[in-house]
Amino acid sequence: MSKRIQAKYKINRRLGVNLWGRAKSPLNKREYGPGQHGQRRRKPTDYGTQLQAKQKLKGYYGNIGERAFRKLYQEAVRRKGDSGENLIGLLERRLDAVVYRLKFAVTPFAARQLVSHGHVKVNGKRVNIASYQISDNDVIELTAKAKQMAVVMEAQASGERDVPDYYDYDQANAKGKFLRAPKLADVPYPVQMEPNLVVEFYSR
Repeated sequence: MSKRIQAKYKINRRLGVNLWGRAKSPLNKREYGPGQHGQRRRKPTDYGTQLQAKQKLKGYYGNIGERAFRKLYQEAVRRKGDSGENLIGLLERRLDAVVYRLKFAVTPFAARQLVSHGHVKVNGKRVNIASYQISDNDVIELTAKAKQMAVVMEAQASGERDVPDYYDYDQANAKGKFLRAPKLADVPYPVQMEPNLVVEFYSR
């Protein structure tokens, strides 16, 4: 679990973007970084731009640890096709990301907590590993207890975002089928993501 889970909006301010597109983000009031020197303007270097792209992707998916993120990158490079697109596909196959996409949780952090507390089933079996990779046509659903939780009902009722079309979504039964890995253009990121820069960062 990320040590900075309670300070998730600091990630927004440090990166200078409203990463999850939430109305509660402090960036809506202060468009500069946290701390004494947050308002300084800096000219980004190539390295800095690549690092920023990596930090945005890591942060968006619940502040994934560096070791886990690097393993995803290595798998993306190993696979055929565009490494950046492969990386996005692998990130979107993470169980906590799927739970977030299906609007079972308001934030990726809350989605990870739902999974780790055993409230999520994949093809009828409980899975409590947030990084578990979902396969095409897997069915993801909540336990009966989780369906009645106030935080889950709040997330499902939220109009902040919609479920993407790479899911077959059954809101009434809190269930969804993962149809396919999305391309970058399919993913409803509130901010621009640049996985190609992440590939450049690691391949330096």
